[in-house]
Amino acid sequence: MTATDPNLTALFLEFSRKYTFERYWPRLRECVESLTDEQIWWRPNEASNSIGNLILHLNGNVRQWLVDSFNRDEDRRDRPAEFAAEGGLSTSALLEWLGATMQEASEVLARLTAADLLAPYEIQGYHVHGLDAVYQVVEHFALHYGQIVYIVKTLNGEDLGFNRELNKTGRAG
Repeated sequence: MTATDPNLTALFLEFSRKYTFERYWPRLRECVESLTDEQIWWRPNEASNSIGNLILHLNGNVRQWLVDSFNRDEDRRDRPAEFAAEGGLSTSALLEWLGATMQEASEVLARLTAADLLAPYEIQGYHVHGLDAVYQVVEHFALHYGQIVYIVKTLNGEDLGFNRELNKTGRAG
């Protein structure tokens, strides 16, 4: 296999799409839908972010690193505003906004080629290749998805049941 092998490209993009768009995003949406608007903007302390901040941040990251970069659109992200927000958007509005971005990002991933993954991009002042950009989004989304799940479990005091199949044997059935 070479770096431009179409099977390798397809495998990488399918894995990226599967985890980010078919696993993490639906689970994030499901667990956040169970919260009130007040819970979405709750922070345990001033050094921490609310779920609302994390959703704004995920939206900005996915848009900047996948949608705008691969579409060669202007970067209009205001990253500091993502963390400064203390409310004003409802749970449904936040999820709708992130959902629209996720749909656009999924469409971008569906059309990428090996040449796109090898091409250079400048994102947030970093000089990266397309492969770096996709991998950054998958890793970054997973990190904040985990934080959101932890906050939801803390607020609701219950298991979300995302890995029930592992409860008996420790292996997927």
